[in-house]
Amino acid sequence: MSDAINPQHYRNYRVEVIDILEDAVKRAPDAVKGSLQYQVLKYMLRLWDKDGPLQDSKKARWYLDRLISHLEAE
Repeated sequence: MSDAINPQHYRNYRVEVIDILEDAVKRAPDAVKGSLQYQVLKYMLRLWDKDGPLQDSKKARWYLDRLISHLEAE
């Protein structure tokens, strides 16, 4: 049975993707930068587990470009 809340592509690692993401953004300097980092990582971690790696790569790049813009503005 498919789990719409926690699908398999979030559970393909030794630990769940949510745990990786939460640990990764703990050191972010603020919520905006942390949320952008979270999105980049989310799309990259599931890149090969869904139907559209190109689309997910572009989504990750969109969030990464936005994060870079915030960092450059400092």
